[in-house]
Amino acid sequence: MDMIKNKPFLTDEKVDDFTAEDFVFVHRNEELLDEAYTATSYAKDVWMHFKKNKGAVLGAIIIIVIILLAIIGPMISGYKGDAINLDVQSLPPRIQGIYKLGIFSGYEKGVDQYTAHGVSQAFYWFGTDTNGRDLFTRVWEGTRVSLIIALSAVVIDIVIGMSYGLISGYFGGKVDMVMQRFMEILNGIPTLVVVTLLGLVLPPGITSIVFALMITGWIGMARISRAEVLKLKESEFILASRTLGAKNFSIIFKEVMPNIFGQLIVMSMFSIPNAIFTEAFLSFVGLGIQAPDASLGSLISDGYKSLTVHPHIIMSAIVVLALLMLSFNLFADGIRDAFDPNQKQR
Repeated sequence: MDMIKNKPFLTDEKVDDFTAEDFVFVHRNEELLDEAYTATSYAKDVWMHFKKNKGAVLGAIIIIVIILLAIIGPMISGYKGDAINLDVQSLPPRIQGIYKLGIFSGYEKGVDQYTAHGVSQAFYWFGTDTNGRDLFTRVWEGTRVSLIIALSAVVIDIVIGMSYGLISGYFGGKVDMVMQRFMEILNGIPTLVVVTLLGLVLPPGITSIVFALMITGWIGMARISRAEVLKLKESEFILASRTLGAKNFSIIFKEVMPNIFGQLIVMSMFSIPNAIFTEAFLSFVGLGIQAPDASLGSLISDGYKSLTVHPHIIMSAIVVLALLMLSFNLFADGIRDAFDPNQKQR
């Protein structure tokens, strides 16, 4: 009681009012139990944080829709992508069911182009190009090329870039120095020069673009995986594996790689838009997919020539390419936040 009386905010009169009931435990007659929380797996935890990112979920949905349209789009159009019909060239978009509402009705400059060409019963959802080919079919056939390039970029990053960086960072010393100097030499060669040289040996197309990615496209992934290995190779669990007699490559691919695989998958996702843009650029300048085959880059190149007269020819390919690159960026951003514990917000 002497300690309470010495406090400046309490008076002697207030202290005298305390009774024994003021010091009774509130929960004396209640049973206190610890709360147990349900354990969640790492995959479920990643999914819970991923779905909180609305932009990433939207990007994933758009990617799924584009993949489905790339698979079934050319099948449901009713037209072949390489079929030339000069009687229906440069027709604007016209969609059955809504064209009577004035939307995608086939009018251009106030004139019903379908009636003017004598094909009033035809419907081209994205219109036709200057050779009368169905743009809906060609756009989704071109999207297939972009998706193949995207898949190739991921495989090359993981197989070549990750393995190269793991080996270089783990062994260090002279091995690391030689491997890094070789990588810097390759990085100094522009991709355009590589594709041009490959065009002298290989026919222009997907094959030459994939080979160009195999030569220079994995360098960024190799640098990232090397940096991650340098952080982990002196860890206690690595030293324990060495002490127990584990071989170097066993340590690299069984001990180190599983601990950094999540970060590497995230970086490979970010490489997809770059690979898609590279293919589109090369096709735009004539070093990629060649006619009569289509890619988004070649379609943009063809539409660019008649942009002021028939702008619809270029618009569909541009919209699909923009959505594809934006969606992969949003998806990769969400994957990064879900895998990185420092980015997670509860």
